This record gives sequence, C-alpha cells and structure tokens, in this order.
Amino acid sequence: MSINCTTPIPLRLFEPKSASHELENGAGIIRIDLGNTFNDLRDPEIWFLEFCRKLGTPVSQSAEGELVLSIRDQSLGQNDPKTRGPNTNKKLGFHTDRCDVIAFLCLMPAMTGGENQVVDSREVERIIKRERPDIHSVLKEKFPYKRHVVDRGNQKPFVMQPIFSEFKGFFACSYLRVLIDRADQDDNCPSLNESQRQAINFLDEVCERPELQLRFTMKSGEILLLNNWTTLHRRTAFDDSLDPERKRHLLRVWLSMPNSRPLDTSFIENFGTNEAGTVRGGMKPNV
Repeated sequence: MSINCTTPIPLRLFEPKSASHELENGAGIIRIDLGNTFNDLRDPEIWFLEFCRKLGTPVSQSAEGELVLSIRDQSLGQNDPKTRGPNTNKKLGFHTDRCDVIAFLCLMPAMTGGENQVVDSREVERIIKRERPDIHSVLKEKFPYKRHVVDRGNQKPFVMQPIFSEFKGFFACSYLRVLIDRADQDDNCPSLNESQRQAINFLDEVCERPELQLRFTMKSGEILLLNNWTTLHRRTAFDDSLDPERKRHLLRVWLSMPNSRPLDTSFIENFGTNEAGTVRGGMKPNV
C-alpha cells in the first residue's frame, strides 16, 4: 500500500502549515478526529468552512456558488439535472474533483456501507508505466470531458485535458470517467478512439487492486483531506437508516491551495489558470 494513514490524528495536533505541506509534498491524505469538539458544534457548516479557510481558499461547487456542499442520498432520478454521483447511494468510480484539495466532514455515517477508498495516483501511474508503457503514453493524451449537467455557469460543451501530466517537474492526475463516457456518447463532443477506451479500462483495473487501496469508513466528527492531483478516491454503495436523523450526511469543501503545484496548460480552460499557488478550480457561479 502506497498510502499510510490508518488512523485519524486528534484535532489538537492539527497545524495548517504542516498539513498543507503534507498534502502537497507527502502522502496527500490527512484524517482528523474532532473528538468532543464535534459534539459542541452549533453550526457544523459554518465551523467547517472556517476550518477549511485555515488551509486555503474555498471555491464554488455549483452554479449557485455553494462553498459547502451537503453530501447525502437525495433519491433523485438518474435523469434529474440536479443528480450528482455523491448525492446518490450507489458505488462511485475512482475519480478526482475540480480543485487542489477536497475536504470532507462526516456528520453521520451510513447504516451499512459507504466505505472510503483512496489510492495514490503516483503509484498507479508508476505501475501502468512499468506494465503497459503503451497505455501510459495514451493516458498523457488529451481526453474529452463533457460539461457537467450542474455546471450551468460554464457555456463550453466540453474540455480536453490529460489524465496523467507532468509540468515543470510536477506530476498531476485528473480523472472523472463519467464525464469522459458522456462525451464519448455525445455527437457534439469528440469521440474516444479504441486505444483511449482500453487505456481508461486498464487505469480502472489498476485502481481496483486491493494492495493499492487505503480503506476506511468515516465516523461522525471525522475530517478527510485529499490532494486531488496525487490521489484518486471513491466510496462504496451504502444503505441508510429509515430514521431521517440517522441518514448518511457529509459536508464537502473544494479548496484552492496557496502551495499548489503548477499544472499543464490544458487545465487553464477548466481551472481558470495553471499557475502554482493561485486561486483556481471549482464551478463558475451562474450569475
């Protein structure tokens, strides 16, 4: 296993500068246990947003400009335009989000399931380069990503960006297969070639290897921080309690980090800029 973060650290040991360094230059993952602080929170959403601001700049996660997103099963239909993967109870694929660091606060775990799984994308890339150098080369090509249905502030129907890239000596992995598949199925977007389809299938296969995965289930009062450029994450399917007060509920914040890495120029279209340490990413509010 490439990632070693088996237990959360207590909140009293959290220090923003050290945490930012670890996220960018270390394992790319931090887990924090709020302990009794969680029970004393009057407004978890306000507290969590202020906590995240100690690390970086929260960016919008929707056309409405939401800085804190509630993650819970909304039981919306598959074709409902408000449906996002995190707001279902189905198993998600390994992916990254449109930010430097993603932060979660667990308010209530699921009755069963909902396990978090994280892999080190740097290790995934090394394995693919060693086992299938031909596929590694393909994953450095630009893939089409269809505009997300909730990204209404963005008028571009699709963007083109690589899954693996290196810019000025800095590695980055960016991957959300659902948007690649949607682009491939849309006549208004570029189609994948067979090599690209084989490449993302093999990428998914490598991520499925148990020895690469860090697995854990977040508990109430636990924070999870992930570097989106060096980790891929997902959660398993889950079942909720029938009690509305006991249903799985997480808060999510997307962060732009002051110590972030420079990115390939192809990310400018989706992130606003590729320069290190600048405010970037998120979804443009539809105002």
